[in-house]
Amino acid sequence: MPQLSRKTTHMLLKISAILWVIWGIVHALAGVLTISGDTATAVSGIADGVDPALLAMDYPDAAGAIINQHGFNLLWVGVVTIIGGVFIWRKNVAAIFVSALVGGLLDVGYFIFIDLGGYNNFVPGTVMTIISGAAIALSFYAYFQQEKL
Repeated sequence: MPQLSRKTTHMLLKISAILWVIWGIVHALAGVLTISGDTATAVSGIADGVDPALLAMDYPDAAGAIINQHGFNLLWVGVVTIIGGVFIWRKNVAAIFVSALVGGLLDVGYFIFIDLGGYNNFVPGTVMTIISGAAIALSFYAYFQQEKL
């Protein structure tokens, strides 16, 4: 297979960078909202495909701490992928792999436990998984088809 032109490679990386920044902003915001809200609101925000009335209850403090820890993870992963997107825009190879590892693995867990469990709506949850998958595919394709970035 012929190698990609530099122009095509750079365009694929720019698209990937934009997708990671969008994904990162959504997840950082979700993290802030998860941490700043009450546990029932946070759980219904994460499992948005479930009737909120079924999730409205008094959660034990330990469950609230676990949900807040999840919110913290959403926040830092979002920030890392935003930074990664900036560096991917600048053609940084390490950022391609760090963003894929951090954001991609977070979405694998989401896909297995939330998507496959049927606890979410297509928008925004599944759409965000598609966005991270597209960002990974575009940047990996650009990296592996181009001899030198």
